[in-house]
Amino acid sequence: MKENVCLPRLSIGCLGGTVSMQRQLPGHGVTPRLGCNELLADLPHLGSLAQLRASTLCLLPSASLTFPIMLEVLAWARGEVAQGAHAVVLTQGTDTLEESAYFLHLLWPFETPLVMTGAMRDADQPGNDGPGNLLAAVQVALADESRGRGVQVVLNDQIHAATRVRKTASLAMAAFESPGAGPEGVVVEGKAIYRRPAVARKVLQQPQRREHRVALLEACLDADSTLLQAIPALGYEGLVVAGFGAGHVSIAWAQALARIAQDMPVIMATRTGSGPTARASYGFEGGEIDLQSKGVHMAGDLCPRKCRMLLWLLIGLDNQSALPGWLPH
Repeated sequence: MKENVCLPRLSIGCLGGTVSMQRQLPGHGVTPRLGCNELLADLPHLGSLAQLRASTLCLLPSASLTFPIMLEVLAWARGEVAQGAHAVVLTQGTDTLEESAYFLHLLWPFETPLVMTGAMRDADQPGNDGPGNLLAAVQVALADESRGRGVQVVLNDQIHAATRVRKTASLAMAAFESPGAGPEGVVVEGKAIYRRPAVARKVLQQPQRREHRVALLEACLDADSTLLQAIPALGYEGLVVAGFGAGHVSIAWAQALARIAQDMPVIMATRTGSGPTARASYGFEGGEIDLQSKGVHMAGDLCPRKCRMLLWLLIGLDNQSALPGWLPH
């Protein structure tokens, strides 16, 4: 296909996931097999929208992506912008899409759109959503209104901010939501229509250290504190707890967290899936007032998984003291 040099340059990077999966043998499960060029073969008209530059960065189920891999993806995307890309699109598996999108969002320093997408149905299934999601992601990425918004996730013709998007269903086509806020916009007849303007955002530098670990534990009824108390001895440098309700734990957990918070940053989030942690409502031991007095940080409406991304990056910068300024109030 002859390139139209008047069209904007668009870089597409593929990481694997369901959007790339097919069955190798009848009766066997699907695995990542389709590279970026194979995915684009189903969308030949994309060449009329942009000058395309396709790269298969890896072929992994998204559960096997790691922080170092995502930093390599970031380096690739930054390089594409340096070479003149008007926008960047990434495809990956949906299992960890909400996490990797937020991770990259915290580090993406450009006005240039970075849009991520995937699929809920593999490429072998009738009505698979991969091509449609990829087309919508490209349309959003090329829209002037998408500039300055950091990383966004586009699936099912909805545009979600990386800060809020969550996968809320295991197999449904409409698996992604932004609880409490709704999507940033929608794709209608190939156009990105936003409900809210872009807002100013902060960006972190890339971490200087990459071998540290941050634990994530969930509170549950009558849970003992044995594993919780073992966290410091296991070599973790930070801890996120998905607490009950508005950010609460049992008395035993509160006492253990008081000791742990003396040695490492601890964030208390809510396990509910929607809504913020409280700050000044509950006065019992294990409630948010008590936990804050013990040195625990309240997450606001940032979900536990995204708290872990943020804390890992701040620790990697030896800048844990900046944590309160990064947590929503």
